[in-house]
Amino acid sequence: MAFDVGQKRVGIAVSDPSQIIANGLTTLMVHEVLPFVQKYISSEGLDIFVVGYARQANGSDSESMVYIRPFVKSLQNKFPHIPVEWVDERYTSRMAFQTMIDGGLKKQARRDKALIDKISATIILQSYLESKGMRGL
Repeated sequence: MAFDVGQKRVGIAVSDPSQIIANGLTTLMVHEVLPFVQKYISSEGLDIFVVGYARQANGSDSESMVYIRPFVKSLQNKFPHIPVEWVDERYTSRMAFQTMIDGGLKKQARRDKALIDKISATIILQSYLESKGMRGL
């Protein structure tokens, strides 16, 4: 399960059982995430959490890490048995927006920030899955 953590919302994505393809799941308000994950785990199970690491273009931490780190700490406290992996999320929002354009979404639909968050989480997870696959070669 991957997270694109924002100040107000969190985009969530999951992979298929064979861990090849990432799929956008939902976007929730930050305070809704832990109960959602608890319910999800009870029915589906999870191997790992993948979280977008917000960096600036020069590689230093983005201001967003101020609220991403406490979110991850909450995840680790609530689900200590599930490891957390970080994935560089630079440009994922821009990539998500471009994906919406390429997919033919109208301008009004592209203003949906929740959809951008969900697509961003999907990009983060797909990036993780691809890097994991490359390490296994």
